[in-house]
Amino acid sequence: MNHIADWRSLFPFQSREIMLGGHRCHYVDEGEGEPLLLVHGNPTWSFYWRNIIGPLREKYRLLAVDLIGLGLSEKPSPKEYSYRLERRAADLNEFIDKLNLEGITLVAHDWGGGVGMGAAVAAPERFARFVLMNTAAFLAPKCPLAIRVCRIPGFGKVAVQGLNMFVRAALKKTVAKPERMTPAVRAGLAAPYDSWRNRTGVLRFVLDIPLGPKHPTYAVLQNIERGLAQFRDRPVCLIWGMQDWCFTPWFLDRFIEIFP
Repeated sequence: MNHIADWRSLFPFQSREIMLGGHRCHYVDEGEGEPLLLVHGNPTWSFYWRNIIGPLREKYRLLAVDLIGLGLSEKPSPKEYSYRLERRAADLNEFIDKLNLEGITLVAHDWGGGVGMGAAVAAPERFARFVLMNTAAFLAPKCPLAIRVCRIPGFGKVAVQGLNMFVRAALKKTVAKPERMTPAVRAGLAAPYDSWRNRTGVLRFVLDIPLGPKHPTYAVLQNIERGLAQFRDRPVCLIWGMQDWCFTPWFLDRFIEIFP
């Protein structure tokens, strides 16, 4: 069975490209109407949103962006691109500006929430409502052991970039109904991460998780957290998989505190 052909049939959307900060960004732009901006996490990409884009494009304009270093976007070296949350949020704001998006509904998952809410805090007038799923936009009291192991100098690089353990684990450890992870879906989710170089962004995302105040992203995430309360007057929908070992129900409770 040709799984490459299979996954591409699951993602029948036109690929588009835009330059953000000098780097090529891949995205999907389907439908017309109010814009829904879909921001994935790590190690997923716009393919993650395939079952949302199809049905909703009859009523909305769906824009699914591949963050730089992930998906079908350019995968620059760490010398060419910082791979920091601050830069990713700035990229997203540049995307919004270039496409002149207004009245945005942000739909974000995993670390896409930090990126998306970072963009929203920087340009609140652009955003009308939020749909947040198993994500964070604030500092957490602890980091899962599996994530910390991937940050061990030397070992993390070999494990994540060389052996592709992060992507493989994500495809096995984050699914409540394994029967839905068909070979075609598995192939589609993993397709952009087929070499050491193409997994640079996956590792850098893990390394950008701030575990203490000396990390460059710590203060950035702190600032995003401080800015969340301004959105209490806008609709916020929280959707949570309660068995998530990374973005546990603690994160849901924290969002409920912020958006009572």
